[in-house]
Amino acid sequence: MAHLPAESIKDYAAEDADVTLQLAEIFQPELEKQGTTSVLENIETPLIEVLANMEWEGIRVDKDFLNAYSVELGKELDIIEEKITELAGEKFNLDSPKQLGVILFEKLKITTEMKKTKTGQYSTGEDVLQRYLHNHEIVPLILDYRELRKLKSTYIDTLPNMINSITGRVHTNFMQAVAATGRLSSNQPNLQNIPIRTSRGKEIRKAFVARDENHVLVSADYSQVELRIIAALSGDKNMIEAFQQGEDIHKATASKVFNVPLDEVTKDMRSKAKAVNFGIIYGQGPFGLAQQLGISRTEAKNIIEAYYTQFAALKTYQHQAVEDCRSRGFVETVLGRRRFLPDINSSNAISRSFAERNAVNAPIQGSAADVIKVAMVKIQSALKNANLKTRMVLQVHDELLFDTPKEEIEQVFALVKHEMENAVKLAVPLDVEIQAGNNWLEAH
Repeated sequence: MAHLPAESIKDYAAEDADVTLQLAEIFQPELEKQGTTSVLENIETPLIEVLANMEWEGIRVDKDFLNAYSVELGKELDIIEEKITELAGEKFNLDSPKQLGVILFEKLKITTEMKKTKTGQYSTGEDVLQRYLHNHEIVPLILDYRELRKLKSTYIDTLPNMINSITGRVHTNFMQAVAATGRLSSNQPNLQNIPIRTSRGKEIRKAFVARDENHVLVSADYSQVELRIIAALSGDKNMIEAFQQGEDIHKATASKVFNVPLDEVTKDMRSKAKAVNFGIIYGQGPFGLAQQLGISRTEAKNIIEAYYTQFAALKTYQHQAVEDCRSRGFVETVLGRRRFLPDINSSNAISRSFAERNAVNAPIQGSAADVIKVAMVKIQSALKNANLKTRMVLQVHDELLFDTPKEEIEQVFALVKHEMENAVKLAVPLDVEIQAGNNWLEAH
């Protein structure tokens, strides 16, 4: 478009503006009718400029590090493939679900409860293999292999090719209207899906670096924001009290669930409590918890029952969220963002169950999305008002990343922490962990 003469595109441009205006006149009354005008005017519209600035700014990526890491992972993949071949007793195509299914379920017989796809092949997806993680030593190796292959092909070998030849930086695209929960998403590259829960995934963050030796990356991350939001939404006194007193929420949960004093909570107890805390948000039941922790279904069931005994308001909230959605057809975040779930009254049990889980999850995830979006708008304004050279460069889930001159570190720490922790007022305090480093991993 930039290279075309104005005369040749005037009709198209005028029609573009006219259609947009016509749509605005249709949607504006709809927004007012639904009571969501404030979400557009106070969150999404101000965020457009913030995201545009972030996309324009981009972030520097260390190409040499990624190339070296690619070689390292290539060697690891070869070793894992050899071990799998040895355990399988034969060489086969690890990337073929059909061949893998035959090895796992017919030859090694890792379970008798295998499922098949519509095409008659054995199901070998990650969710399926996770169930049999402790059944045979080949299963974790296959999951390792898949993780490495994905990291290598999706990020390590791809990111160097996405570095802009003019700026020398990677410029991701942020999208506001893709995720139904209201969360931001990104593509080219998609930075939301870097699997940071694994040590190998975390290593990729080393490739994202400050612009030069006079700058550092500053990472500001909301601590357990979804748990804080569910505590506020449910009004559960035990959870709210734990957060207000600054306790380790997982340790506090373990103390309640296992009925022991705080100082007697073991690492194992805390680990189980943490799994339940996060699992509850996503509707995890005894089966899922048992699989995740490698414990019996009975033990998992007892833990969940003990959890709901101690956090009774949470269960009441979840039940009420579903019932309210049944009557209204939608759920809302703390700032009024709505998600419509028509399947909540479906006669199809699977569709209805999915909608019921979303009725509980969407207000939590959507509220977390709203909180960080409001924070981003406030931070951009505060940085501009303070005439700082620091630039916001990335947003990933509950984390913001800044490219900061070294002389501004102290001021930026205070500014960012203040704006994030005061973005929205809840019954529990928002808490932000903030660090600086030469690369993203160091800063996180």
